[in-house]
Amino acid sequence: MKTRPLGSSGLVVGAIGLGGMYLSIRDRPTEDAAVRTVHAALDAGITFVDTADVYCLDDRDIGHNERLIARALREKPHAQVVVATKGGLERPGGSWTRNGRPAHLRAACERSLKALGVARIDVYQLHAPDHAVPFAESVGELARLRTEGKIAHVGLSNVSVREIDEALRIVPIVSVQNRWNPLDRGPETGGVLDHCTRLGLAFLPYSPFGGANGARTLLSVGRLAREAEKRGLSAHRLVLAWMLAKSPVVIPIPGARRAASIEDSARAADVALSADDVRAVEASF
Repeated sequence: MKTRPLGSSGLVVGAIGLGGMYLSIRDRPTEDAAVRTVHAALDAGITFVDTADVYCLDDRDIGHNERLIARALREKPHAQVVVATKGGLERPGGSWTRNGRPAHLRAACERSLKALGVARIDVYQLHAPDHAVPFAESVGELARLRTEGKIAHVGLSNVSVREIDEALRIVPIVSVQNRWNPLDRGPETGGVLDHCTRLGLAFLPYSPFGGANGARTLLSVGRLAREAEKRGLSAHRLVLAWMLAKSPVVIPIPGARRAASIEDSARAADVALSADDVRAVEASF
């Protein structure tokens, strides 16, 4: 698989990553089936896996996806993989709530270290700003965890240009993970994608197909199916190739429950789109 730098981290990873969420939330596959999906991703050349402590059913299940990823990597001992996880959310009763308090982030990081079975986390991301907590306090705790050697690199998720700049005044940032797909162009209209490109920050689009429902209905988006058919591609692969063509810092992290899905996504790294192709794809949305 073609590779891309992960921001200023010095790490180089496959141009397509794997998002682990769908392996651990509602309607998740069996653990053995989930591990086979992760292994299929690695066999397809994927070397970047994104997870989070809250990729689980509820607070009683915290760390499920991290433990799953850890098992999959133990069973592929020669795989060279960068694992990014996140802290800053909670799952009371299965809901998704924010908690950016420094004490929570520290405890979450400690749990993630244990769940992943590592001495240091490759990339630790603030899952989302908590508007009940000063943003600088949340990022400052990640800076302290980095200084202490518990995490190697800091990333952000669900942030604005202003928040990126505020974080950069506190600690080096290597990546930004925001939602981006054909029907949600927020990173483009809000300037985050351009900002990451200028600064050399890896931009990790999550939900690149619009979530699980969007992935199932992607063929009904405008004329996207026609554009994909003209190029002999699945619509999903074309969307990922479009994202890669938009900026050299983009590393999409599609989720998958089945090996076949992530194998198709991984092949997007080999699709080259011209500027005319990009315009045609965007006109089809």
